[in-house]
Amino acid sequence: MQHTSATPGLSRYAALADAMRGRIVSGEWPPGSAIPAEQTLAAEHGVALGTMRRALELLAEQGLVERRHGRGTFVKAGLGGATMLRFFRFGQAGAEPPRSRILARRTQAATAEAARALGIEPGTPALHLTRLRTLGEQPCVHEEIWLPLPRFAALAEGDPGEWGDLLYPLFGQRCGVHVHRATDSIAFDVLPAAAAKALHLPAGHPCACVRRQAFDVAGRCIEWRTTRGDAGAFHYTVSIT
Repeated sequence: MQHTSATPGLSRYAALADAMRGRIVSGEWPPGSAIPAEQTLAAEHGVALGTMRRALELLAEQGLVERRHGRGTFVKAGLGGATMLRFFRFGQAGAEPPRSRILARRTQAATAEAARALGIEPGTPALHLTRLRTLGEQPCVHEEIWLPLPRFAALAEGDPGEWGDLLYPLFGQRCGVHVHRATDSIAFDVLPAAAAKALHLPAGHPCACVRRQAFDVAGRCIEWRTTRGDAGAFHYTVSIT
């Protein structure tokens, strides 16, 4: 039997939730996996079933687990790689799924901006990817992606042509890194020369720029991404209730 010692200022169920969060962060319960039944956990920690249920409800409120009726409680699988193309509208949208191609991959010193986003020192080696997303033959968005090392060292080797179109499932399969949540920031800018060339647009053409910080379940930033696309194709809809 495990005994969870309460942290000063925390209720019994909050201390339980904190202990179970540690088991999720450590990888004992990986993303997508079922955690033990409530009765089993309650007996393991020597608490009442109601206390354990409240602890699991707190984890669900924090976005770490999800309760599935009749099936149990599961660790959130995280983001599957929702495409940035949802911010843009192109003529061929919906005709076929978007494709992805890695234009460049290199290990280099992180820029000040990338280092700040990733929480590392400027100049620290990081993996830098340049990616192009297309619909049919039409280039749609150009992306620069920074990934911290050594967590993504496995992606520094091998043929990126074999990676497929979604990066987040690849992060989990190759590196054991799962994206739990992300924050997108949208602004307008002009295309730098390399992005403009890849998108078949003139340098300095107006673009929408989406900057993303993606985080793992422990709250560590594991990706800094800049996505650029034609400002004339930008489309964003939000429902307010």
